[in-house]
Amino acid sequence: MLRIAGVLTVLLAAGLSAAHTKVNKHKPWIETSYHGVITENTDVVLLDPPLVALDKDAPIPYAGEICAFNIHGLEAPFEAVVLNGTSGEGQLRARGLVDCELQKEYTFIIQAHDCGSGPGGTEGKKSHKAVVHIQVNDVNEFAPVFREPQYRAAVTEGKIYDSILQVEATDQDCSPQYSQICNYQITTTNTPFAIDRNGNIRNTEKLSYDRQQQYEILVTAWDCGQKRALRSVPVRIDVKPVCKPGWQGWNKRVDYEPGTGSKQLFPKMHLETCGGPLSSVRTTVELQTSHIGKGCDRETYSEKSLQKLCGASSGSTDLLPAPSAATNWTSTLVSDSGRDSDLIFRFDGRQAAKIPDWVVPQNLTDQFTIATWMKHGPSPGLRAEKETLLCNSDKTEMNRHHYSLYVHNCRLVFLLRRDFTQVDTFRPAEFHWKLEQICDKEWHYYVINVAFPVVALYVDGVTYDPYLVTDDWPIHPSQIDVQLTVGACWQGGEVTKPRFTQYFRGSLSGLTIRPGKIESQKVISCLQACKEGLDINSLESLDKSIKFHFNPAQSILVMEGEDLENINTAMKKVSYINSRQFPTPGIRRLHISTSVQCFGEDTCITIPDIDAVVMVLQPSEPRITITGVERVSRPAPDFRAQGGIVLFQELHIISTVTRADNTAHHTAHRPGVLEEIIHNLDYCDVLVLGEELDPEQESLQLQRSVLLGKHLDATNSTSGMSIYGVDSMSNYEQVIRQVRYHSWQPGQLIERRFRLTCSELNGRYTSNEFNLEVGVLHSSEDGDHVNHMVAPPQYMQLVHHPSMIHDLYPSHSSGVPSAATVVIVMCIAALVVVVVLGIYHIHLTHQQEVKLAETTKETDGTWDDSALTITVNPMENLEEPQAAEEEVSEEEEDEEEEDDDDEEEEDDDITSAESDDSEEEADVQLPRMQCKKGQNWDKTTISY
Repeated sequence: MLRIAGVLTVLLAAGLSAAHTKVNKHKPWIETSYHGVITENTDVVLLDPPLVALDKDAPIPYAGEICAFNIHGLEAPFEAVVLNGTSGEGQLRARGLVDCELQKEYTFIIQAHDCGSGPGGTEGKKSHKAVVHIQVNDVNEFAPVFREPQYRAAVTEGKIYDSILQVEATDQDCSPQYSQICNYQITTTNTPFAIDRNGNIRNTEKLSYDRQQQYEILVTAWDCGQKRALRSVPVRIDVKPVCKPGWQGWNKRVDYEPGTGSKQLFPKMHLETCGGPLSSVRTTVELQTSHIGKGCDRETYSEKSLQKLCGASSGSTDLLPAPSAATNWTSTLVSDSGRDSDLIFRFDGRQAAKIPDWVVPQNLTDQFTIATWMKHGPSPGLRAEKETLLCNSDKTEMNRHHYSLYVHNCRLVFLLRRDFTQVDTFRPAEFHWKLEQICDKEWHYYVINVAFPVVALYVDGVTYDPYLVTDDWPIHPSQIDVQLTVGACWQGGEVTKPRFTQYFRGSLSGLTIRPGKIESQKVISCLQACKEGLDINSLESLDKSIKFHFNPAQSILVMEGEDLENINTAMKKVSYINSRQFPTPGIRRLHISTSVQCFGEDTCITIPDIDAVVMVLQPSEPRITITGVERVSRPAPDFRAQGGIVLFQELHIISTVTRADNTAHHTAHRPGVLEEIIHNLDYCDVLVLGEELDPEQESLQLQRSVLLGKHLDATNSTSGMSIYGVDSMSNYEQVIRQVRYHSWQPGQLIERRFRLTCSELNGRYTSNEFNLEVGVLHSSEDGDHVNHMVAPPQYMQLVHHPSMIHDLYPSHSSGVPSAATVVIVMCIAALVVVVVLGIYHIHLTHQQEVKLAETTKETDGTWDDSALTITVNPMENLEEPQAAEEEVSEEEEDEEEEDDDDEEEEDDDITSAESDDSEEEADVQLPRMQCKKGQNWDKTTISY
């Protein structure tokens, strides 16, 4: 029986245990988050809501009771205790005193535990995790403390100052209520000074040096919790006698004539110190040019020309070119060419441009360069959006950015996501720079050199490393096309309607991208170099005790010395220089600030700042003139020959300016004197007038070897040829004279017209429009046919002999001609009449043959008149016998040349002319035939 009872007892205990296990079905429940406040130097935390845990197993013992609250956090100085396990109430308190100055806030995790199946909490359950955020309330335990142990200032007698100096106190309390200084007070009584809430001390009445030379006052401070500084700070104010210390003998305006080199700004200036003992003088001269162009007077050539001039690597792509038929993607952008043809694009957050696919470099490689001028200010709004300068993203389907350059919160960020085909590891993808220049509303030149995985940023020629680099995985390869945009980013996927986003607000200019190579610092410095700045004349004569320093742009000069006379001499040498041949005219402001260091405790003087201007005068505008032969006619074989014909063989380019004549006061309204000058050009365009060239039949050609050794390059198309680069006019002449026109089928060519124009400074100064006509001298089909009807017969050749003329008009003392002389004169007159009648008869016959030839041309095809030579009898002009004699002599020379060189008649431009129906058109060729051998044709003698 006892054995049976023991077995029952064991079974009963097991059953009870199983029953308890089944009863603890639920986890405790607490709030998801709590907010608490604790005052520093106390341990009680006031929670909202209160700390209470509930369990649905209540009122079952243990299973429905709360045994503990556990805290999870990084060394959180708090603990939670259970006040009532049945009701689940708990309390949060600090394990020690908390200090607001050390940490203002705490965040940790709390979790409740029930008692499980027994007193030990075995098989207990945990609640979910709740976030607890504790804020430490400050106690005003620190008093204000002044930053300086004492303050000192000097004032000049007889003046009322808004602020003599400013004192400043700080408070170490953590809260704004107790850490801010709300009031300052002068504790010294009966003083002529007052102080405001910001600590600025001013005088309430005019001070007198004779009455009192120095004042000492005490100042105290209160924080916003009305806690006073434990120690007042002494302030010493010195009163100086009336004197006018400062720079004297300077002019407020200095005129600068372009091309005069370095000009002294202050040739008679000196510093007046009123006899004060000085230990050193430090002067800063600042040339303010931020309103000129892109921050200063720079070359305004096109980006391609500047890169060629500075020796930049070839292969760059201009993403913001001037709008044209070929570069029309910038036509919708707001541009400002400026007065110096400096192309600037302004973005207001609504404009952007898509770069055509044929412009975008297809493979950037691991090395490439992105460069641009940018002017940008702070973005509106508290949370500024990204502002994209350049973005390469998916055109459709997805919204992946392959590479982009953008501004975000005055930080410049460059994003580069490589493809898996290029790299398959976690690599750098975002590069961040935080610089003041990004949002200072001034022009700066930015260059990003990428030699993956290294990315370097140059701003105005100075290199900066990124302060933050984030890594990312490469982009998975896909067949999705990409879109390159400027001024925003293209979002072609993951949206209902493709659109631009992340618009840029600011100004851009000269945005280029160059794949395959990074740019050197020397080239970068050249591309952004200022052409104006401060200078020191006769630097070698500057005293060695003078220390001086220029900033990289030479817009700020700092000079320091101990001897006043040496400082005066050095300031007289300060000069302004502008190396541009045609600088931007206008005002450049000068600001001169000077600080003086005194010996020991002696009173010091304050040197007032100087504001002056440099007026850069308007340069004499050059007149670029292109001259040469305006019509070129060549036989058809010359067009078909290899290389074709030369178009501008006799081309000349000159430039002149009008200088004021010093003798103009002697003669009323005397015009200026033209003076030839030499300067560079930056492009010359050969444009095809009329229909564009047929690439299957004709082309313009220029051998690349002609460009070697010059800063020139060329582009060619069916609409013409462009030669560009900053180089001399003589080099441009040499290159343009080698431009050739080639035609495979000159027989179908009637006439070609070309127009040549040249430019300096990207179109700021342009030349005249030089027009050239090209014609074909068509030869006869049989090659042996010569029309003798247009050549004068031998009996019509008049030969003049000086001896004959002398015999005809012998000199007599009486001056009366003899009877024989009269008879001879009458015979000559009769001969002239016969000759004139003969010429008229030949002319009528010639007109009949011309009509017959035209009829034959209509029926048999094209008639070639290259073998025809029109010779006009000079005897037709009876009113000018002397001119007629000269013309007849030239006719004889021409006919002798025809007899000797009859086979070369086709190549002679002088004796070849086209036959027309009218006598006027025959006369048109007369000046060409009258041009003497060895002379150039004068186009001014040809009338149309």
